[in-house]
Amino acid sequence: MNSRLHSKVALVTGGAAGIGAAIVRRFVAEGAHVLVGDRDQPHGAALCAELGRATAFQVLDVSDADSFAAAISRTIAEWGRLDILVNNAGIALPATTVQDTSLDEFEQLVSVNLRSVFLGCKLAHPHLKATRGCVLNISSMAGVTGQERHAIYGATKGAINALTKCTAVDWGRDGIRINALCPAGVRTETLRQWMKTQPDAAGIETYLNQIHALGYCPEPAEVATVAAFLCSDEAKFITGYVMPVSGGSECGYNIHAPVSLADPHS
Repeated sequence: MNSRLHSKVALVTGGAAGIGAAIVRRFVAEGAHVLVGDRDQPHGAALCAELGRATAFQVLDVSDADSFAAAISRTIAEWGRLDILVNNAGIALPATTVQDTSLDEFEQLVSVNLRSVFLGCKLAHPHLKATRGCVLNISSMAGVTGQERHAIYGATKGAINALTKCTAVDWGRDGIRINALCPAGVRTETLRQWMKTQPDAAGIETYLNQIHALGYCPEPAEVATVAAFLCSDEAKFITGYVMPVSGGSECGYNIHAPVSLADPHS
């Protein structure tokens, strides 16, 4: 495995499962130390036990400033620095239209998906400035192309993309890079469990494959490889980039969603 993240120290939010866990595994394989921040203590602790001393787990509520500050402090206490912040934590539910979204649901989506990225960037800034580090925000193609019945989710991801670009301009002089990744569907365990609840499993499988021009729905590890590149020195002249990792889905879907489709995102 490439050691392009050798000696780097990262904090990955939502790192206990799914795309976050794949990023943690990839970063460790490439030589990084990683603080796994997540509300899911059982899975987060198990992941760190699997990966060993290069990792540590911290319970993290990304919508709470004190909790986020504690995770950053723990990272620095463990390894003395912070080079990489991956804002991965997020939720997709409720997946519906504007008119069918309650105010509480709106607030929850904004708090977990957008407020968390703001808090992470704000609180990590002085530490990343000291190391000339980087931020990677895990966004979504729903915030680029739009998606049926994902109005507020897509709005939070679109806001993350704009925040990424604006912050890249502000932070360039500090030597801090910030980029965003935009998957479409990703075959996480959450997605697999969701598929089992759908009345037309075969139709959903076809849909998830064919929204990607390459003809299949990727595994989390395929997103993690791009994350590792963007957080490495190989990408040292890339900032403010909102990068699709979507198998060409941004070029257009070639199948209509089944009527039963409610939430294809993990």
